[in-house]
Amino acid sequence: MEIRDRTPDDLDACVKALAEVQAGDRYPVDWPRDPAGWLTPDGLIRAWTAVEGEVVLGHVALTRDMEVTRLFVTPAARGRGLAARLLDTVRAAVETPLKLEVSSEGKAAIAFYERSGWRRVGSSRARWLNAAGEPALVHHYVSPPAPKSRLPRSGEQDVG
Repeated sequence: MEIRDRTPDDLDACVKALAEVQAGDRYPVDWPRDPAGWLTPDGLIRAWTAVEGEVVLGHVALTRDMEVTRLFVTPAARGRGLAARLLDTVRAAVETPLKLEVSSEGKAAIAFYERSGWRRVGSSRARWLNAAGEPALVHHYVSPPAPKSRLPRSGEQDVG
């Protein structure tokens, strides 16, 4: 399994993987008219896929305002630490704090983010509707501080 930059050729496989996620988890809540377009939101600066051979197991994107979005792992690939690896990939690509939003209905996602050190900084109502047909309650998170890498001092060898 590898995590690599998403290419335009990956989009059909990403849509197929997203359909598996949506069938099991209702993410996204409503299936988009243009799922490939949904995976390419306004302000997208980079996206990654987790793949095994030609099969997409997971996906994550980053927007210009440093928001992590479109993060998912297929049901068959869960339990392998893939969501954490995708988030780590995004965090390694930028030096600034990241943010993300998650629906209050996403209990497993909320638990994962909080275990991973993400901090809830607020909540608001979305324009889209939740499963009950009401404006969704969305929680806003910021990433934990990036680990500081220690560079060798002058005359010291890097043994890492």
